[in-house]
Amino acid sequence: MSNGSTFPPRRRFGGTLVVVLAALLAACAAGWLIWRSTSGHGGDKPPKALPAAGPATSPGGAPPGKDGADRTDGGDGRNGQGDQAGPGGRAGTRLKGKVVLLDPGHNPHNRDHTREIARQVDVGNARKECDTTGTSTDDGYAEASFTLDVARRARALLQAEGAKVVFTQDGDRPYGPCVDERARAGNEAGADAAVSVHADGAGTGNRGFHVILPARVTAGAADTSAIVGPSRQLGERLAGRFVAATGSAPANYLGDGTGLVVRSDLGGLNLSGIPKVFLECGNMRDAKDAAQLTDPQWREKAARGIAEGITGFLTR
Repeated sequence: MSNGSTFPPRRRFGGTLVVVLAALLAACAAGWLIWRSTSGHGGDKPPKALPAAGPATSPGGAPPGKDGADRTDGGDGRNGQGDQAGPGGRAGTRLKGKVVLLDPGHNPHNRDHTREIARQVDVGNARKECDTTGTSTDDGYAEASFTLDVARRARALLQAEGAKVVFTQDGDRPYGPCVDERARAGNEAGADAAVSVHADGAGTGNRGFHVILPARVTAGAADTSAIVGPSRQLGERLAGRFVAATGSAPANYLGDGTGLVVRSDLGGLNLSGIPKVFLECGNMRDAKDAAQLTDPQWREKAARGIAEGITGFLTR
């Protein structure tokens, strides 16, 4: 309340200085928060999770499950057009000129072609099945339906950033393709990065995601020497952004809490000539993970994590 008096010039200057300093401090704090939210949470490295507690399960080696209704509702996941903004929430051209290979694991029709997908193919250091049916949740939501939905959502986000996105299959084949053909698709497209989307089928209580990186394999048609390093960089980016986008933790049953696992038995990695990783988004056989995997809103977050991880790798 004013009483008509005036302050001496020195006191008025002091008050102005305090106001200026307060404004500067507020601006610095705001800048720090913005940096924190866009910095990838410490270089895109995933946080530590619970100790490993159980055997790993192969991405197609889990028991086949019932292929229930294709729950691709929410955000028009089938056409991948639910969100035309890029991973940063706005349309852009950061990935103009880049080619990305997305490999939706398995195929919803594999269950009808068990003989065809059982035939053996060369994966460089061994022979394995052409493909498998994949796993499912206890109530019948198929891994193959999940992978297609998430990949389509990720495609929309990557295309909005200017990338050319190539699919190994889009539900448009009677079965497969075989694992060796999936690898060739990325090679022939000259892709700059490739991600194979999966969900695991481990035991109840095993939770979280993990990224599978290629081991160094030089046997037969396989030579991963040139892609081991860049594939790890891709995997680290992907793991970091997946944590940030979904809130999921790295797997508590393999990978020692890093979310990163190295394998030498996957033809999709062994035969790749471009940086490539597998992403197991969660465990379909655990009720808590399954509740996320069957939620369209969570799948949109998963797609965003994949798109942001790939974008971070290609623009590093």
